[in-house]
Amino acid sequence: MISNVMMMIIGMAVVTYLPRMIPLVALSGIELPPFVQNVLRNVPFATLGALIVPGVFLIQEDIWFGITGAISAFAVAYLGVNVIVVVMSSILTLIVYGLVF
Repeated sequence: MISNVMMMIIGMAVVTYLPRMIPLVALSGIELPPFVQNVLRNVPFATLGALIVPGVFLIQEDIWFGITGAISAFAVAYLGVNVIVVVMSSILTLIVYGLVF
């Protein structure tokens, strides 16, 4: 049992590490064109959007629940406060929304 668990942990570590290490090693001495650098610089934002947007609309049957939380988070984030304040304000907004509606 312990052997199986350890093999699984080692396997997951290798599968996680290799996709990060290979490009780092292969591209370490190469200067990428500015267009490719710009594209790669925007990948985290695109991925974050792909993860968040479906969650906003599918969090509950009431679509306005997610939209209200997202609007609250965007409004507070626009003020430039810390991320934890954005999350807490969105949670507070959704608590109030849940109590009212």
